[in-house]
Amino acid sequence: MTYTDARPSPSADRKISVIFWVLLAVLVASGWALWSGWGDARVGVFLFVVAGWLISLCLHEYAHARTALHGGDISVGTKGYLTLNPLKYTHPIYSFVMPLIFIILGGIALPGGAVFIERGRIQGKWKHSLISAAGPAVNLVLALVLLIPLSQVGTDTAHPAFFSGLGYLAMLQLMAGILNLVPMPGLDGYGIIEPWLSYDNRRAFGNLAPYGMMIVFLLLWNPTVNNWFFNDVIYRVLSWFGDSALFASVGSNAFHFFNFHLGSLFGS
Repeated sequence: MTYTDARPSPSADRKISVIFWVLLAVLVASGWALWSGWGDARVGVFLFVVAGWLISLCLHEYAHARTALHGGDISVGTKGYLTLNPLKYTHPIYSFVMPLIFIILGGIALPGGAVFIERGRIQGKWKHSLISAAGPAVNLVLALVLLIPLSQVGTDTAHPAFFSGLGYLAMLQLMAGILNLVPMPGLDGYGIIEPWLSYDNRRAFGNLAPYGMMIVFLLLWNPTVNNWFFNDVIYRVLSWFGDSALFASVGSNAFHFFNFHLGSLFGS
């Protein structure tokens, strides 16, 4: 066997990983259980939202990598970034474990940056900005995809558990897209503007990058900031889409295992 024969083919670099398919299967199975009313609604919502959230994180990182590939960094393929395998990313704990813990503990959706882009291969400030913008753009598109059909459903639906899980997942996508656009070092919002900053400013702000996600998370623990962000930003946007805010609120309660009854909250 020659060296050329031993190299992975381009198709292997883009083959969807088994882990992603498993997450997709969990999403579909838990969604079916919620729709049909099978099993405990709280467990179903939890599995549905966790699987959907992890899938969206994979798509978020894939968008960064795919945009970088078209921008000139052909190394993303050999690194496995195009396989939607969370274990292939540079920092799986920073990009997947921590964001999952954030939504379980505080309901705060913050995707972390985990793909290592060889920026020297990419020419042009706009290309660098687009690579950073691709991730949060995916979250915002996913939020819109979930909210549009949700806006057509009333609280008298026969499937309240399913639409509550869908509402909470949509809220997480909306939150992730907005928060990740904050121009904080370490988040994609800063990555969008970084190419346009002076060298001295990039060097100064770069020291904050390892702590940016944690700083935003801690700020949202402040009651004043938290109330403003959720009530004046997130729930206001959700209110544009029918009863999505109510579904998201009920889904959040189910996900965090509070003592409640779906039927009573919907008046049935």
